[in-house]
Amino acid sequence: MGEVALSIRGLEKVFPKFRLGPLDLRVPTGAIYGFIGPNGAGKTTTIDLIMGMGGKDGGEIEVFGLDHVNEEVAVKRQVGYVSPDLFFNAWGRVNRLIGFYRSFYPDWDDDYCTALLKRLKIGWTDKIATLSYGTRTKLGLVLALSHRPALLLLDEPFAGLDAVSKQEVLGELFEAVQDEKRTVFVSSHNLDDIERITDHLGIIHNGKLLLEDSTAALIERFRMADYTASNGATPATLPGVYVQKRDGDRWRLLLDTQADAAGALEAQGFREVSTSPVTLEELFVGLVKEA
Repeated sequence: MGEVALSIRGLEKVFPKFRLGPLDLRVPTGAIYGFIGPNGAGKTTTIDLIMGMGGKDGGEIEVFGLDHVNEEVAVKRQVGYVSPDLFFNAWGRVNRLIGFYRSFYPDWDDDYCTALLKRLKIGWTDKIATLSYGTRTKLGLVLALSHRPALLLLDEPFAGLDAVSKQEVLGELFEAVQDEKRTVFVSSHNLDDIERITDHLGIIHNGKLLLEDSTAALIERFRMADYTASNGATPATLPGVYVQKRDGDRWRLLLDTQADAAGALEAQGFREVSTSPVTLEELFVGLVKEA
């Protein structure tokens, strides 16, 4: 396997009222990559296209150097997929569902599957229709992990989970990625968890990737600051300045330090009142609000 687990170049998908892309992103092998954005930003569409659910209108997707269409079977054998949209009721019971999934994966690990079911408190003969939403999510994780995939694609894996179930899912994910060659690509609205567990981030909005970097580098790069200006100046068009709020001559601003936003503000007559580091939630809201 190469240094890039997932490579997307120039990806495009056009709907009547939405356009994804052109989208470029790179997920390093061994990374836990958080893919975040508001509702309707294109997160699930991107993951669906990676999995071959729907045809793309342009661009390339490669998983460990394999084209996701031309080498679909080889790709899917290396990918574990969890989504809240997966519907398992047609199989009736857990053992029948597992038997169906198992037939597609030569590397399926029966002992690991049994251990996961036990740890996540899922019975071998449980009726799927009677399982809670959280337990069905955990069952999806069992299916995704049991063939020990090199890449995990997780679309909102924490949705609907109570605190106990979420900790169980996180525990299994952390154990699964102890091998530095295993990679996780996770989309979630839970920014606290994303900040805590990821080492790389991509932020998408309106079908476009706003930023991509290591989690630590992105959070370190930005500052939240208050400035005043008595000369009537406005910071709206300055590079690296994202306006959050205005109260008379006082402005609340998200600043990109790479763009020397502070220097640009001073040159326009703004005076710094205070500055502070940002959380991922503040960064995300600040960028999306401005965009």
